[in-house]
Amino acid sequence: MLKKVFASAVFGVEASTVVVEVNVDKGIGYHLVGLPDNAIKESNYRIAAALQNNGYKIPGKKIIINMSPADLRKEGSAYDLTLAIGILAASNQIQAEHLEDYLIMGELSLDGSLQPIKGALPIAIKAREEGFKGFILPIQNAKEAAIVNDLEVFGVENIEQVINFFDKGEKLEQTIIDTRAEFEKQLNFPEFDFSDVKGQEGIKRCMEIAAAGGHNIILIGPPGAGKTMLAKRLPSILPPMTLSEALETTKIHSVVGRVKENTGLMSQRPFRSPHHTISNVALVGGGSYPQPGEISLSHNGVLFLDELPEFKREVLEVMRQPLEDREVTISRAKFTVTYPSSFMLVASMNPSPGGYFNDPDAPVTSSPAEMQRYLSKISGPLLDRIDIHIEVTPVPFEKLSDDRKAESSVDIRKRVTAAREIQTKRFKESNKVHYNAQMNTKQIRKHCKLDDDSMQLLKTAMERLNLSARAYDRILKVARTIADLEHSDCINGSHISEAIQYRSLDREGWLG
Repeated sequence: MLKKVFASAVFGVEASTVVVEVNVDKGIGYHLVGLPDNAIKESNYRIAAALQNNGYKIPGKKIIINMSPADLRKEGSAYDLTLAIGILAASNQIQAEHLEDYLIMGELSLDGSLQPIKGALPIAIKAREEGFKGFILPIQNAKEAAIVNDLEVFGVENIEQVINFFDKGEKLEQTIIDTRAEFEKQLNFPEFDFSDVKGQEGIKRCMEIAAAGGHNIILIGPPGAGKTMLAKRLPSILPPMTLSEALETTKIHSVVGRVKENTGLMSQRPFRSPHHTISNVALVGGGSYPQPGEISLSHNGVLFLDELPEFKREVLEVMRQPLEDREVTISRAKFTVTYPSSFMLVASMNPSPGGYFNDPDAPVTSSPAEMQRYLSKISGPLLDRIDIHIEVTPVPFEKLSDDRKAESSVDIRKRVTAAREIQTKRFKESNKVHYNAQMNTKQIRKHCKLDDDSMQLLKTAMERLNLSARAYDRILKVARTIADLEHSDCINGSHISEAIQYRSLDREGWLG
């Protein structure tokens, strides 16, 4: 007897429906075809034990299972439940009249309980598109799949519940969540808050400007000055995610199985901080079966690279194109996958290999040659994509011991959001530009006009500080953001002079 059961394969951040055809006939043998990987080939052992422990068995007949489309590679252990229900239905051990109305996925343990799967959200989106009535999956992933409306989602704990649902008509409990309420509930509770940071008012201001204009930023300072502490708090002042951004972000994390158990939508912006030993595949994404890398996992959030010069040069170079295009395309001989990667880059570094630069009391000093070797690890083209360079100095004892509470992230976020709204109106006719950091040369000329005094100030600063030509556009972009924070239509001298301060690495004596 032939039975069809439906499952799904995730490809990039999209899912494709897989039809599992199970045919039970006279003879002996178990044949699984349709490009399954080793995890699926091993499933017959898990299925046999799970059925045995729940009072059923794999029949001693000839079983042929085809996973269609047969030329699409299937991987992972999420097809265990699909195959098991197909075998039971095809061998008449259970009656399953409405089997084709449901998409069924889950990994089986030997006792019949279910383990979570990856990619529940893209699979649920595809199930709704294809017109399935419901989606049966492990209970740990139910909230994540229930984000998708107009689809019945049933989270189950073991195979017995699924068997009783089809064979005996026992009801399964539907998982229903109010997506918008769930999303808004967590918006204003950031894990890290700027009120925890003592002193560093200048750097906080710099972070506010970076968040308001979406500017990439690099923090330069000795060990213990608070670079990492400040970077971790940056997502808390970024504008709240929109519902579509939250869906997009959750989708990517779902594909790699990083959505926390029993969590629906991710409402906090992601913060990723990979170690400097990371490979370029792990950072950008790829592998023989492509997976999203760190830059895609930080989509709509912050990617923090601590100790930037310690990263391998080729790793930093592969990041240049995604920084520009805000997506990364991974090409293989047979297919191409594109992952979104619109993130804010925050980098930090010590000013020298020993960590102390121009400090007469420093315990370690570095020679000019060592300094040059250390700083030359960061290429000009990468620095070209970082708008703000700021020096972080250690906090004096008086500030550290001060009991007064600093300004909270929620208050700073209000100003940032107001500035972002101004930019949204400014770029409403452009599909690719949403905030100041994304402006091209033509838009800079249009939106960053200077009066004579401001132009003279910029000219003097560039000559006196020996700023590079690359710094010119960056200063204008940052000045535009400072003006937006003050709700000013025009850029004036004070905006320019503040923006000039944020180009430390362009000055003579830093990078050659």
